[in-house]
Amino acid sequence: MASNCLTETPKGIILRLKIQPRAAKNEISGLQDDALKVRLTAPPVDGAANTACCAFFAQLLNLPKGSISIASGEKSRHKNLLIQTTDTTAVRKLLAPWLEPDKP
Repeated sequence: MASNCLTETPKGIILRLKIQPRAAKNEISGLQDDALKVRLTAPPVDGAANTACCAFFAQLLNLPKGSISIASGEKSRHKNLLIQTTDTTAVRKLLAPWLEPDKP
């Protein structure tokens, strides 16, 4: 069963995230509940983790930085990321390794 952390909207894709700031490296560590768990090296101070999150996903998805923004949760570890793109299939394909829950 596929994860429901990705939702298509008229503005693009909403991706639900759980952020762990001050990690050793920037990476997606898998699914946690209904969100992708993302580890970021940036601290949660003055929006540094939000900026790092947007830059991380822009690079991962091969999109311009301006097409990624925090839709909600700017001051929370639980965030909704807005990915403004018309190519939702490509986004799903790039995120596919993390969207399926681990199978026993």
